[in-house]
Amino acid sequence: MAKKVQLRELAYARSGDKGDISDIGLMAFNKENYEILKKQVTVERVKAHFGDMVKGEVKIYEMPNINALEIVMYQALGGGAPRTLRYDQTGKSMGNALMRMEVEVE
Repeated sequence: MAKKVQLRELAYARSGDKGDISDIGLMAFNKENYEILKKQVTVERVKAHFGDMVKGEVKIYEMPNINALEIVMYQALGGGAPRTLRYDQTGKSMGNALMRMEVEVE
């Protein structure tokens, strides 16, 4: 029977920015967790998770050699560090915010 868990139970994340683009490296603890991430951490789910915070496109790149996903979110930082009024203008907390997303595991 499947149960819901937060991503923090399957992986860890690092995040940063370049202008108004936020990127998150989502690294699975092991190969099994990586397979779950590939199937359930989708563009649509990431977009829904961040809601109005991410106004642009979301792209996800698979990195199977290191069991990781690179998540790139455009128009995600309110204009970038020199323009935004957000508390975290450089996107360092975006990875932590993603870790609250729930996925299903067996």
